[in-house]
Amino acid sequence: MTHFYEPRLGHGLPHDPFNAIVGPRPIGWVSTRSNEGVLNLAPYSFFTAFNYVPPIVGFSSTGPKDSLRNVQENGMFVWNLVTRPLAEAMNQTCAPVGPEVNEFELAGLTAAPSRVVDVPRVAESPVSFECRSTQIIQLEGLDKQKVPTWLVLGEVVGIHIADHLLKDGIYDTASAGHILRGGGPADYFTIGPEQLFHMWRPKA
Repeated sequence: MTHFYEPRLGHGLPHDPFNAIVGPRPIGWVSTRSNEGVLNLAPYSFFTAFNYVPPIVGFSSTGPKDSLRNVQENGMFVWNLVTRPLAEAMNQTCAPVGPEVNEFELAGLTAAPSRVVDVPRVAESPVSFECRSTQIIQLEGLDKQKVPTWLVLGEVVGIHIADHLLKDGIYDTASAGHILRGGGPADYFTIGPEQLFHMWRPKA
């Protein structure tokens, strides 16, 4: 037996399973700056990498949120890796506060200067991507009607990696303590050495 539903007609479950199935997902912890100089830091559930060379990442903003408006203004953002020690601080930056509120201060985080873009990164995060926006796309459904969601894509123009996460020149994902979003409305997951296994690609 399976549970089948057409999303347009509703799922009939206590919690929409779509997000839980497409996961766990990396968290788009995105820092931006308004043209007036107000800093913003917000986590996005829909975030991933889209291209290797040049490196392009993107996050999806449901509704015209501060991050989207700031990127529309000046074309810059920084992605910051969320690790287990930073989970509670990241959660604080989810708070529904006004655009005048600096989420770095709200969550007790340090805004560190970037090298290429004029947007700070989270100093406590072991990995940050400095990005310049390449495309902002308003999504649309099968009926070609625009939906109030925007995909923000950006080329990574600068990368910060904590030295302790480079083992023999290879990034050590298992030791970094990534956390991922998935499951129910409050569910998160961690990555650690116990989840690691190796599988080499077939040779031509």
